[in-house]
Amino acid sequence: MSDTRRSFLHSTAALAAGVSGAATLMAQAPGRPTAGQAPATPPRPASEIQVPKMKFGKYEISRLICGCNPFYGFGHFNQTLGAVMQEYFTPARVREVLHQCNRFGIDTFNYYAGGRGLPDFESFLAEGGRMQLVAQGMGDQAAVVKTLKPMAIYHHGENTDRAFQNGQMETVKEWCKTVRGMGVMAGVGTHKPEVIQLVEEQGWDIDFYAGCVYNRTRTPEEWKKVLNGELVEMQGECYLQSDPARMYKVMRATAKPCFAFKILAAGRVANVDQAFRTAYESIKPTDGVFIGLFPRVKDEVRENAERVHRILVERV
Repeated sequence: MSDTRRSFLHSTAALAAGVSGAATLMAQAPGRPTAGQAPATPPRPASEIQVPKMKFGKYEISRLICGCNPFYGFGHFNQTLGAVMQEYFTPARVREVLHQCNRFGIDTFNYYAGGRGLPDFESFLAEGGRMQLVAQGMGDQAAVVKTLKPMAIYHHGENTDRAFQNGQMETVKEWCKTVRGMGVMAGVGTHKPEVIQLVEEQGWDIDFYAGCVYNRTRTPEEWKKVLNGELVEMQGECYLQSDPARMYKVMRATAKPCFAFKILAAGRVANVDQAFRTAYESIKPTDGVFIGLFPRVKDEVRENAERVHRILVERV
């Protein structure tokens, strides 16, 4: 990393820390509120904001599942955000987020086996943490099953989509059979509603789906078609506002459990409350949501648990 870039990242982090720290000090400052300001309401205890559960095979799991992408810099926004995430998420902070999830009843983790994934998770367990695992199907699945005994593993979405585009879905089907043979639930991950439709039409013997609600793996030709031929060259990832409704529709149409992910378009959605409400009102009661957490400035675990509790329990 160049000195200039390192300086920029450190400046950005320092600015965020300063803003966050100032807000915290203001919130904790003693004395009476200023004129016209209502007294601060103490936060509700975590025991009152537990995320509701869903049946998943023989298990019962939280309907909000902790995602793993921010932990390892997979921001899906730009290189700067990815670098800031990597700098922020030390092993200790990964464990801290997972423990905070436990306090709010989030008991399931979308586990990633690469990089620091295994040592970070084993350290969390050593500290008394508990998470049920829906693992991303990357790397040596047999090793993941032997070491961590996950509930389920799904064929990674980008790999599935490439197989679909190349007419090689039979390889995905065989992969699912192999995983099933290891004694864990097998699923198909994808960014494409048509992949789920195909698997359903062919009656695959699988247990669940993990679907990105934004179809970010279109080919250049597909992008050109969906954008009415206006696409000349695209830099980075593109998220269409019309995409989520398509994925939610196929999720509702299948009896199998589904996990929706990237409901916030990797941080691009402005109205977070509405995105959560749309997700849970659009999927089945037997479906859940993977959500990435990056509590650099605020307690996103608490905020998201409160949102899900409002939508599913308080019904407001």
